[in-house]
Amino acid sequence: MTATLVSPATATKASTADLAATLLRVTSGVWFLIHGAIKLFVFTPAGTAAFFQQIGLPGPLASLVITAELLGGLALIAGYRTRLVALGLSVILLGTIYTPHFASGFLFSNPNGGWEFPAFWALTLWALALLGDGAYALGKSAR
Repeated sequence: MTATLVSPATATKASTADLAATLLRVTSGVWFLIHGAIKLFVFTPAGTAAFFQQIGLPGPLASLVITAELLGGLALIAGYRTRLVALGLSVILLGTIYTPHFASGFLFSNPNGGWEFPAFWALTLWALALLGDGAYALGKSAR
């Protein structure tokens, strides 16, 4: 099935799979921007580093995670190297399953948040890596 999408220059056809990939790509990108911005502006890099150290991770890893979430979020929204970025960001989510969420059990509603949501988000990113850029992506190859 295809849908006709009208751009200022021309009308193009995008499959529903392309539109679904776009929806996953953009929403995941926005969520990563929000997640990174919270670490940057609310918890602050120093506070995030202190939390990382508290749970046994190296403090400097916080800066790497904040940067990856912000730049990765922007890349997903733009559709730049979607497959690679999605797989890379899924590694961060797998890390959050291992520490700090695994000890809190499966349900994310558990005290301190379980690993249900990070696992679902990681699987979403793997699906996106399989689907590719979707419609309206900078990395979209010509058909």
